[in-house]
Amino acid sequence: MAKHIQSLERAAAMLRLLAGGERRLGLSDIASALGLAKATAHGILRTLQHEGFVEQDPGSGRYQLGAELLRLGTTYLDVHELRARALVWTDDLARSGGEAVYLGVVHQQGVLIVHHVFRPDDSRQVLEVGAMQPMHSTALGKVLTAFDPVAHAELVEAKREPFTSRTLVELPEIERVLERTRSQGYATDLDETWEGVASVAAPIFDRHRLAVGAVGITGAVERVCRDGDLRPELVAAVRDTARSVSRDLGAKPF
Repeated sequence: MAKHIQSLERAAAMLRLLAGGERRLGLSDIASALGLAKATAHGILRTLQHEGFVEQDPGSGRYQLGAELLRLGTTYLDVHELRARALVWTDDLARSGGEAVYLGVVHQQGVLIVHHVFRPDDSRQVLEVGAMQPMHSTALGKVLTAFDPVAHAELVEAKREPFTSRTLVELPEIERVLERTRSQGYATDLDETWEGVASVAAPIFDRHRLAVGAVGITGAVERVCRDGDLRPELVAAVRDTARSVSRDLGAKPF
């Protein structure tokens, strides 16, 4: 049987105490409630404070939950709400488009895949939920970077690796693509990340008109392209799906 790490258990108990009790608690209150020596409790609190999970009021010296913990909780809820709202629409997109559909969000200078609908055929496919995609070359990444200032800032700092001969890595070139993405409302990836693979993606907005994710369809170039460009009907379907999910998240019609 795996052993539990005592310090982590104590830290978790401390966070639960701060979440369920009064707004702020003093060191003595926390130590007493958890049956810890003051020195032990103070050491754990200092570590949690350093990581942003706990904050100390400078006037009273009491402790409360920190902004970083609240931010993580909000991100968890946002991603799960996004996925829940997108389930039906992404299934419909995969069925009508005949290709795989991906739902992505910004995460650690990349795109985290939070939902993946398989291509509706009998081919063998691998579930890619939890996989990371690059920002600078994928359709999902371009859309998020074009419409989310935080994602754009991370793109500027991220290492931009060339995956194929068509991958753009220089910032001025990428900025021109992002400007076009904002203008047309969607982004494409034609052989830029994987040879022989093309995709199109559109942004998903919440009720505050913030880009909280992107949805895209991906497939072999010979199936999803016509005369060197993404098939117009697939582009329209992806944009319609993004609008539908956005409306379900409270975004006004656009």
